[in-house]
Amino acid sequence: MRALAAAALTALSLAAPLSAQDRVPASLGQGALLRGLDKVSGQTVDVELKNGTSGEIFGLDVALAECRYPTENPTGDAFAYLTVWNHGERNSLFEGWMIASAPALNALDHPRYDVWVLRCITS
Repeated sequence: MRALAAAALTALSLAAPLSAQDRVPASLGQGALLRGLDKVSGQTVDVELKNGTSGEIFGLDVALAECRYPTENPTGDAFAYLTVWNHGERNSLFEGWMIASAPALNALDHPRYDVWVLRCITS
């Protein structure tokens, strides 16, 4: 799945390279609003994390490095760099950027839980 996402991003970047003027400027948010889903019970929970902090979502520990959003449109999208691991374990299950508008592009692969970013916290 990650290989497919990487190939798609590479193809897009080769098909339409952006000049420096075409790039969307991004601002750093203060944190992110994340949503967790327990696939067994159907229960969801929303968790706010500040940049550089971690928290627990069901049986997972989630660390937020940073959340970025388009400067011109703060509610338009969110890009959050997350690290996710099972509670009490060392090996990460996921590490990378999650995009609010395309959660399946780079998603957590866990049999019971889902975690995705909803938006950046801007104030």
